[in-house]
Amino acid sequence: MNMGKVVFGFFVLFALTLNFGFFLGDIDNPDHHNVYELFAALVVGLIATVLKFGERSQMGAVLLASSLVVDLQLVAAAIVWSVAVHMTDAGLTPMVMASIVSLSGGALLANLLSVVLLTLDTAGLSR
Repeated sequence: MNMGKVVFGFFVLFALTLNFGFFLGDIDNPDHHNVYELFAALVVGLIATVLKFGERSQMGAVLLASSLVVDLQLVAAAIVWSVAVHMTDAGLTPMVMASIVSLSGGALLANLLSVVLLTLDTAGLSR
């Protein structure tokens, strides 16, 4: 068993599950979406991205691209949340929360793509 591949797979799956946990709930209800879960999804996503550097295959390039999409969307969601809470008088309105969750949903799709590609790559290696 290759321990590097285990760690890589762990972080890819962990990023997906954290993002999914944040995404679940009413899209416009801030009580259903925890800021710490968004932060954890972002941090784990960044770790998964770093682990994807150095792969020289075409599959590695697509995995890295999908991971960069995840990071970009989760960073944008965190910025929207921070601006809404700390820089506006309105605060975290349902419309702002819907934007944050929508950005997380895009990241969730990219995470799902990473897991599917990783699974296909692993299945192809075993043959």
